[in-house]
Amino acid sequence: MIMDKVIQIDGKEVGFRATALTPRFYRHKIGRDIMQDMNQLQKSFDRVKTAKKYESKEELEQAQLSVMDLEIFENVAYIMAKQYDNTIANTVEEWLDSFSCFSIYEVLPYLIELWGLNQQTTSKYKKK
Repeated sequence: MIMDKVIQIDGKEVGFRATALTPRFYRHKIGRDIMQDMNQLQKSFDRVKTAKKYESKEELEQAQLSVMDLEIFENVAYIMAKQYDNTIANTVEEWLDSFSCFSIYEVLPYLIELWGLNQQTTSKYKKK
C-alpha cells in the first residue's frame, strides 16, 4: 500500500511517500538500515518532546538532537521525497539546497507518522 503525505516546506508543496520499497531504496542510496535509523530518530524526537527543563526552544533543540539525528532526518526526508517525486535532485545535498531553510521539528512529525502508517500496513499478525 502506498502512503503519501504532502506538506508545505519553505513555501513549496513537498510530497513524501513510504512503501515496502522504502527500506531497500534507503539501503541502496544511503547505505544504512532505515529501521534502525528511524528507531533512533523516534527515540531522540520523543526525548525532545518530553524534555521540559530547558528554558528556550533553541536550548532544547541543541541539547537533544545530535548531528547524527539531523543527518538521519535529512536522509529519510530525501528518500521519501524522491519516492514521491522522482524528478527531484539526485543527491540529498542538492535536494536540501533547493530550500532556504526549514525546521526539522515541523517536518519530522509528518515523516514519523508516515513511516508508522507504512509499518502498520506491512506488518501481518498471525494467530497461534
